[in-house]
Amino acid sequence: MSHVAPGSGWPGDPATARTPVACDADEVRKLAETSDDLGELVARQSVCRACPRLVEWREQVADVKRRSFAGETYWGRPVPGWGDDRPRILVVGLAPAAHGGNRTGRIFTGDRSGDWLFASLYRTGLAAEETSVHAGDGQRLLGARVAAAVRCAPPGNKPTPRERDACLPWLAREVRLVAESLRVVVALGGFAWQAVWPALRQAGYALPRTRPRFGHGAEAALGRAADAGAGHGITLLGCYHPSQQNTFTGRVTAEMLDTIFRRAVELAE
Repeated sequence: MSHVAPGSGWPGDPATARTPVACDADEVRKLAETSDDLGELVARQSVCRACPRLVEWREQVADVKRRSFAGETYWGRPVPGWGDDRPRILVVGLAPAAHGGNRTGRIFTGDRSGDWLFASLYRTGLAAEETSVHAGDGQRLLGARVAAAVRCAPPGNKPTPRERDACLPWLAREVRLVAESLRVVVALGGFAWQAVWPALRQAGYALPRTRPRFGHGAEAALGRAADAGAGHGITLLGCYHPSQQNTFTGRVTAEMLDTIFRRAVELAE
């Protein structure tokens, strides 16, 4: 099998063989909207098959594998949101890496970007350990949660607009379910910055008339819509993505990441 079967014993697998599967965008919306809690939501996220191109790619990668991971079993499924169930800070990235989250079953885990991200989260008090290697490795997030705008690893690390839009209800529902505790959203990269706005709107936040442009350190204050239910206003922070290209070229440094997450902690308190 080119992916881990739900309920087969993978560490932290939120799904079972009975978890309902979304097979198109309409079913994603229905299953996201009817998820009553995070446990139910992430289980449904983790078995989604709504985007044929992404399903084919993530399972092909899991079957063929990179030579350095040839002896490992790949997760090969959508990578759900992970972390504190009552986060003050939500970190949103683009999508899982083909040989990172698609292999390990945890977002930003098992690749260079994740190494940089978790090291910074650890230094700023948001992670229990400095590294995140694999699901079940003992890592914990402290008052923080990590998710992706698109839950499946895309070819060339480039999801299509249709795939982004199909995945939107998963993110919007996740934000709504953590709204009571949430104070800050950190968008890693321009793709995540653009993708998070409609998710925030659907989750009950009042967006500014003019959206601020993405940039490292960009900030936008968002209020809670009057009819949105429990929750508070939040701050959206922009952060350059700790991609291998950005970190190798010096566009992103450890201090730059730490500055963003120290600011997030400050705002969350």
